[in-house]
Amino acid sequence: MKLINYQSLAIVVAALITALLVTMVVMPLVRRLAIRLGAIDMPGKAGTDSERHLHTQPTPRMGGLAIFLGFCVSMAIFVQFNSQLTTMLAGALIIVVLGMVDDVRNLPAGVKLFFQIVAAVVAVSGGSIIRYLSAPAWIAESGHLNLGVFSVPATVLWIVLITNAVNLIDGLDGLAAGVSAISSVCLLVVALGYSDMTVAVICSALAGSCIGFLPYNISPARIFMGDTGSTFIGFILAVASIQGLFKIYALISFAVPFCMLGLPIFDVCFAVISRVSHGESPMKADRKHVHYRLLDMGLTKQQTVAVLYIISGILGLVAVLLSTTDGVRWLPLVVAVIVFGFAAYRFYRHRRAVTRGEGHKRREVKVDVRLSQKDDGQK
Repeated sequence: MKLINYQSLAIVVAALITALLVTMVVMPLVRRLAIRLGAIDMPGKAGTDSERHLHTQPTPRMGGLAIFLGFCVSMAIFVQFNSQLTTMLAGALIIVVLGMVDDVRNLPAGVKLFFQIVAAVVAVSGGSIIRYLSAPAWIAESGHLNLGVFSVPATVLWIVLITNAVNLIDGLDGLAAGVSAISSVCLLVVALGYSDMTVAVICSALAGSCIGFLPYNISPARIFMGDTGSTFIGFILAVASIQGLFKIYALISFAVPFCMLGLPIFDVCFAVISRVSHGESPMKADRKHVHYRLLDMGLTKQQTVAVLYIISGILGLVAVLLSTTDGVRWLPLVVAVIVFGFAAYRFYRHRRAVTRGEGHKRREVKVDVRLSQKDDGQK
């Protein structure tokens, strides 16, 4: 990685602030538009599929349209467009229009998947393709594996995966926007380190838009980003990672994008595996996501969001460290973080079980005392 110069830093900061301000300014207008179009998320009812919805008041969605506008204005000012950026924005426009229709009419999963693939193909047509993967010498002497004919399918799969991964973590106020902002900033740092100003501006504009959305989305949310926002953010993160992270031909670099986007990737994989193992459709909506699990463990909504912010930040930091030229030396740190995280999780689960057991015993004692007192009174 190279030293970051002040001129580049000034540009990305300006791009971030521009996207932030535009998003905040247009958000009230977008909120009114969502209400007029009927893009309203209704509170969940116990015993129904909408039980996953944790809010208690009807809330407009489609706030992602403001995120999209803030991003586009910042991009128009601070980047020089080429075929890659043009096709990326064309694919993003397909995603946003699809999201807006879905926020109003709730489209079938198959229809959404089809248009997501179309948008991914549009982005690929402009040159955003994963052509190489880093590999050890016993697999590829050059240090990177040429995907050849598998380049396009692998790229489309990656874009669709990340697009849906970010969409699936959008279950709590401020969660998807905050996690996406953290991932964008980490990718921004890596891009600046490799003097890739185009990817740096993309990430700064996206981070600014997400941060500008947060004041309206922090609990209790006044508007949700909806599929319009979550799928758009996922799409941009996926394409930006292709243009940036997958071009680093270091052995350890294969792990960088997976660390950078580790939380949404883990969440979507965990949910899909859990559904399939229970004989359910992988596209079924349920409470098998990480944030629901943390809530079921006893955390509040705010605590759950804070925990996932911390996890996303740690993974992003690990990704930044691994992206350096001597990234291999950070492997012990990565292992230590994973071990520490697993140990903390096990300790927390144990303490919760002990606390619940003690509470259950106290309730049993109280019931026994009351029954004993009642028997004595009768005598």
